Amino acid sequence: MPRAIDFHVHLPIAEFMDGAIGKYRAAVEQYFRKEVTLRDIEEIADYYAGQDIGGVLLAWDAETATGQKPLRNDTVAEIVRRYPQQFVGFASVDPLKGDRAIEEIERAVKDLGLSGAKVHPGIQNFYPDDPQFRPLFERIAALGIPALFHTGTSGLGANMPGGGAVKLETMRPIHLDSLAADVPDLTIIGAHPSWPWEQEMIAILQHKPNVYNDLSGWSPKYIPPALLKEAAGRLNGKFLFGSDYPFIPPDRWLADFFNLDGWSDEARHNVLWRTGARLLAHTAVAGMTFSGAEHAN
Repeated sequence: MPRAIDFHVHLPIAEFMDGAIGKYRAAVEQYFRKEVTLRDIEEIADYYAGQDIGGVLLAWDAETATGQKPLRNDTVAEIVRRYPQQFVGFASVDPLKGDRAIEEIERAVKDLGLSGAKVHPGIQNFYPDDPQFRPLFERIAALGIPALFHTGTSGLGANMPGGGAVKLETMRPIHLDSLAADVPDLTIIGAHPSWPWEQEMIAILQHKPNVYNDLSGWSPKYIPPALLKEAAGRLNGKFLFGSDYPFIPPDRWLADFFNLDGWSDEARHNVLWRTGARLLAHTAVAGMTFSGAEHAN
């Protein structure tokens, strides 16, 4: 069992960097002040193995809104098949594709063996609580997998004309609150610290038992203090470790995390492993067994 589960791993391969987010690549690299070097799958797997971290690999499909070809679910599934001890995969579907999105999430889970869904309301240009998308999220709930939603501001489109047509309002956590109420069987993970709406996220985490938050995309030392206080305290069981690799490497994230004050060992363990393992208890993978698993500190 790995020492941590990274819930937010993008693949620094051409299909993602030059394909799925190609027209946003320069903007996001400027935003993170990091030029991303393309890596072979073997390099990525070796890196995560060397860190003793399991990774959740994210597919990406925003084709309707952006015109960019997806990072395919089949690509992610093949990597998971090659490295089952290291990775699980979350499928991406484009909600604007309607019935085809529902068919694809069925295929990705039942045929490809992927373990969750990833959507990005800003890049895919949709509101999660719009009733027209409820059949998709009801199907995801019926499949028994979690759905990961980007929340808060985004480096994608930052400083491009019109922000690259990315509308930040679509990524407000309050839209997840409505979805959580309408589809209570859906496990929802809000990705990133949700700034500048972190107070909305705190309220939702406190109120909706089916909503969680991954802390990816920000070094822990920069995460809003109110959110960190809740993550270390009363809402500790609702938070997950995520890095946003390759834009933030997990070793950097973890080094900053262990320098934070006010955290008990138990609270750190929940964020790094236990809560994530519980959300992935449905996952059947050869190398990482999450159901009832505990990692020895």
